[in-house]
Formats: sequence, structure tokens, C-alpha cells
Amino acid sequence: MGRFVNPNNSAFQVALNSQIYVDKTGLIAYTNNVLATMQGYICNSRPRRFGKSYAANMLTAYYSRGCDSEAMFAGLEISKSADFKKHLNKYDVIHIDIQWCIEPAGGVENVVSYISERTISELEAYYPNILTEKATSLPDALSQINTAVGKKFIIIIIDEWDVLIRDEAANAKVQEDYINFLRGMFKGTEPTKYIQLAYLTGILPIRKEKTQSALNNFDEFTMLQAYGLAPYVGFTENEVKILCDKYGRDYEKVKKWYDGYLLDGYQIYNPRAVVSVMTKGKFRSYWSETGSYEVVVPLISMNYDGLKTAIIEMLSGAEVAVNT
Repeated sequence: MGRFVNPNNSAFQVALNSQIYVDKTGLIAYTNNVLATMQGYICNSRPRRFGKSYAANMLTAYYSRGCDSEAMFAGLEISKSADFKKHLNKYDVIHIDIQWCIEPAGGVENVVSYISERTISELEAYYPNILTEKATSLPDALSQINTAVGKKFIIIIIDEWDVLIRDEAANAKVQEDYINFLRGMFKGTEPTKYIQLAYLTGILPIRKEKTQSALNNFDEFTMLQAYGLAPYVGFTENEVKILCDKYGRDYEKVKKWYDGYLLDGYQIYNPRAVVSVMTKGKFRSYWSETGSYEVVVPLISMNYDGLKTAIIEMLSGAEVAVNT
């Protein structure tokens, strides 16, 4: 097992060890259905504290052949699926947390080269007789292995995929390098030969991004268009009711405080807020306390759909029509 290639399942075990764990393994049933199809390229964007990393860790624990997770998933929803064992720990998984890579890489300028070099090094350990020639890039290494192995074998999971897009908007060199990296990984015919599933998660959706041409083959699942993944984005109303019964909380009060979203017919609650009120017993704005105004400013400045302009107009006293 490695850090990037075929990680173990310890990160998902932390979620299972937590005082409150809500089973979201139904997401795996969806990803199993789209393996090795054109729908197997997924970008699942969510706000902060909506379980993005948890979902990525769950998928890694299920698919990675660097661990044995059968006992871990036994009794969870996915274990009832007919193809549960068919895909369990059967694939080479590459799991990359872009946010985490910034510090060990020595800065944002080195993130792409750091990821490529370290991942290729780990792949060489798994395929020592295949990567005999020095790969020029990570996509090149994956293509070489695929040519020799002759099958689709890679699950690629990228957590915080958008951090370099939203935090380094003014750094043209970093943006260009990263977008070229994404394009090499996911665009064209060659990646379809070796990628079973590509799962990207972050705050921003792909649409209207500079990455549009690099990632326009991805299916987007957002807070506005969650489609079949709606029950796996946040806590559902039924899940919150069960937690309220267990912890003796007033459901109607919890609903009044934290019921903020309607996704494809599902009432969705922020997990951070719900877990906090269950375990601490105090009604507070737990979600907003995890961020600051400074975090929001760059997103406003990107002016998606004229957001910055609209805010300026409202601050000046004008009314702005919004298509909710």
C-alpha cells in the first residue's frame, strides 16, 4: 500500500469509529453501476462540511486493493448489493488530496510535479517489470501499465480538486500547469482505456471554470442538480429524525435551525451542524463558525453569473432579481 497508490482503509475507519456514523455506502452502489462507462467520470461538488472527504475515503476503502475491507463494510447498505464482493478491493486506486499536497510539495507551484513524481514512484513498486522506461508524466505511466496489463484497472479519486482553481486564481502558471495535468489525466481516448472510475470532489462545480475544456466529459452532481446522489449529499430528513430519537433532541427545533436544502425531493441537512447539536446539545450556527468572511471573498470576486456585481448593487440599495 502507498500514500497515493492503493491506500489502506484507515481514513474510512476513523469515520466508522466516530460517535455518530450515518451510512452513505449507497453511493458505492451508484459508482459500481457506472464503472467503465462514459458515466464513470463524476464531479460531486458540495459546500464545506458536507462530507466530501468522507465520501472519497469511503470509495478508496471499498475499491483499493491495498487493503481488505470486507469486515468493515459488512452490515452496511452496500453489503446487500449483489455485486458487493465483485468490486470489493479489486482495483488499483489513486487517491490524491490536492489541499494536503501543497505543504509537502513546498508550495502550490510544485504540486503537479510532486503528485506526478510520487505517484509514479509508487506505481513502479507495483509494476517493476513494466515501467522500465522513465515515464514522462503520470498519464504516460498509466498508459504504459495499461498497454502491458491489457485491462482497465485504475480508480482515480481526487479530493479538493478545485483548491488550485479557487485559491490561486491570480497565479496563471499554477493554473495552466494544473489544467494541463487534469487534461492529460482525463481527456481523450487513452484515459478511457485504463480508467474504471474517476471521482472528483470539491467546492466548485466544473461549469464556467477554466477547466471546462479539460473536464467537460465529467457528469456534474451539484447542490442544485444532485440527481441520483441527492440522498448522499448531507443528512436526509429521515436520518435526522432517527438521530433526534437516539439523542433526545426536539426534531422540530432541529428542522427550524438546520433544514436548509431541498435536493431532488430530499430535505437535506448539513452534517456538521446536525452532529454538533446531537453531541453537544446546544443550538448554534456550527457550520458558519467553521469558516470566515475572508474565505468567501475570493469566491465572490470570481463573479459567477454576475454575483459580485449583484452584491455591489444590493449594497448600494438596489434590488436584484435572483433565479433561485
